[in-house]
Amino acid sequence: MRVELVTKEDLDHFRQTLLTDLVRMLKRPDSAQPWLKSYEVRKLLKISAGTLHRLRARGTLPFSRIGGTFLYKFEDVQKLVEMNVEKR
Repeated sequence: MRVELVTKEDLDHFRQTLLTDLVRMLKRPDSAQPWLKSYEVRKLLKISAGTLHRLRARGTLPFSRIGGTFLYKFEDVQKLVEMNVEKR
C-alpha cells in the first residue's frame, strides 16, 4: 500500500477546481428539460390518476414511457396550464 501526503495547497487547488466546475455547470443552459413522473404531475396540477390518463389518451399532454413509467416534460405541463387559463 502506497501512502501519499496531501498538502494544504493540494486541497486548495482541488477546491478551486471543484468550484470552477460547479459554476460552469450551473451557468450552462440545460439542453435537457427536467422530466416529471406521473405522481409529480398529479400533485402539481391537483388532478386524479384518471384525469392524467385522459390527458395522455387525448394527446393533450405529451409524454414518454420507459417501461411502466410515464414521464412528462415540465415545459409541457406549464404549456398545458397556460393554454387553459380562463380569462375573466
